[in-house]
Amino acid sequence: MSKDILQLNPKALWKNFYSLTQIPRPSKKEDQIREFIYNFGKNLGLETIVDEVGNVIIRKPATPGMENRKGVILQGHLDMVPQKNSDKVHDFEKDPIETICEGDWVRANGTTLGADNGMGVAAAMAVLESTDMQHGPVEALFTSDEETGMTGATGLKPGILKGDILVNMDSEDEGELYIGCAGGTNGNMTFSYKEQPVSGDFKGFKINVTGLKGGHSGVDIHLGRGNANKIMNRVLYHGHLKHGLLLASIDGGSLRNAIPRESFAHVIIPAANMQCFLDCLVKMTNKIKNELSAVEPTLKIEAVSAEVPDTVIDQVTLLKFMNAIYACPNGVMRMSNEMSGLVETSNNLAIVKSEKGSINIKNLLRSSVDSAKDDLEIMIKCIFDLAGAESVFDGSYPGWKPNPDSPILKTMQDIYNSKFGKIPEIKAIHAGLECGILGGAYPNWDMISFGPTIRFPHSPDEKVNIATVQKFWDFLVETLKHIPVK
Repeated sequence: MSKDILQLNPKALWKNFYSLTQIPRPSKKEDQIREFIYNFGKNLGLETIVDEVGNVIIRKPATPGMENRKGVILQGHLDMVPQKNSDKVHDFEKDPIETICEGDWVRANGTTLGADNGMGVAAAMAVLESTDMQHGPVEALFTSDEETGMTGATGLKPGILKGDILVNMDSEDEGELYIGCAGGTNGNMTFSYKEQPVSGDFKGFKINVTGLKGGHSGVDIHLGRGNANKIMNRVLYHGHLKHGLLLASIDGGSLRNAIPRESFAHVIIPAANMQCFLDCLVKMTNKIKNELSAVEPTLKIEAVSAEVPDTVIDQVTLLKFMNAIYACPNGVMRMSNEMSGLVETSNNLAIVKSEKGSINIKNLLRSSVDSAKDDLEIMIKCIFDLAGAESVFDGSYPGWKPNPDSPILKTMQDIYNSKFGKIPEIKAIHAGLECGILGGAYPNWDMISFGPTIRFPHSPDEKVNIATVQKFWDFLVETLKHIPVK
């Protein structure tokens, strides 16, 4: 099943992508893929180094006659987002990704595919091992931990790379050239609670919110998809106020940069109110499903009988927590005034999890305008401060300000028009490409981002369009052939 992709064109790229699917590489668990890429460069006889934050850099000299061209850095990230359907048995730290060719697309079997950013990494590998391409000096920069902290980009030291042009291959719409991206900040909120003993006649239930599409918390945030944490809180809030529901534990979402698809809560209901609660839950479920029917046709909300726990979260903290989650902004906050259709500012209420006397809430704030990001941070902090939670914001990274006069942009526009008969669209993306961070360390770089068409990254529905992979590769080959002289 997985080897079907080896028959696809361009074979050099798909061969490398297949190799990547066989090596576990979730964020912060990149030792195996780092070793693989290091050995890949060494076996080609190329200068290969690993820096102190785990980035791998491979240098390939110019082909004969191309020594006078500007140096190009081909950049992609080693890690992938580990997301799977709840019924899929898969260990992202041990198991390979199972790929499936389905019509015009390649997808995975119940998990994320890793085309984000395996396609970019595989393309750089194919350039490095090519014996018939024309190109100037090439450096391949494979960064670590992009998805959960941009650790590699942040830790890259100035001066280690020699090139003049950064070609980031982490965009997801073929035929579009990206010249800007959003910055981001992590929001971490914590409620401390007391464990309240359960006494009286109660019935226990597990409430499950499942079947949501999820997706990339930047690229897909404008689609209006359901947020499992918001939906669960809505159920808990009404259950508490109307039926005396109490919460023992909650576990919703798993990654900051993925729209949460599932949430699970262990609750108790006074026995006398049980049937009324269940009847109301059916009505509420129908109401929420009706609201989201166009975007979430497989949403499920169910209550399954469970044991009554020994303790629950104290009621004072429970109400403060639910009020804060209800008030916390989620989704698109503002659209860009400068670029039509681009989200400027958003928040993803990504993770809500209780453990050992604390409820931890994790958000990912994004904006292409730093002051708007700062304003959203204050807004969210004020909400949780009023509710008595502790708030910490960290991991802030800058956006990438568009440069419409970029020389590499003009070069690639002309190449695309000549090769494919149309001018590519020029865009910015509401996601955290590493270009903004890398440009801080190398302000002289001329930067651009492009890639094949990938849909639903950061979710088990992730897929890559086969035909666009060929166009992406052909465009890259032609671009390297026409890089300007120094």
